[in-house]
Amino acid sequence: LDAATLAVLDKGSKNVEILKQGLHEPMPVEKQVAIIYCGTKGLLSGIPVEKVKEFEKDYLEFLDHQHKDLLKSLAEGKIDDEVTSTLDKIAKEIASKFERKK
Repeated sequence: LDAATLAVLDKGSKNVEILKQGLHEPMPVEKQVAIIYCGTKGLLSGIPVEKVKEFEKDYLEFLDHQHKDLLKSLAEGKIDDEVTSTLDKIAKEIASKFERKK
């Protein structure tokens, strides 16, 4: 398979991982929005599939502890440039500890 096809398959595999939820453990909508944002924007590209759930846990815990205001904005459906740039920045920082070593 060519590189573009492999990249699409890799992104799809990671998106499947972030969509998984535990039985009887629904995730709040604002957290779903935050993690799905990472998947759709390709912010998980350097993370191995087997580390995606660990990234998700750390990312959402960080948002929950340090950015309750941002999560509140997402819960209210308010997504602007400031919110997305903060989500990008946090995701990149946390992803750096999970990325494949080259």
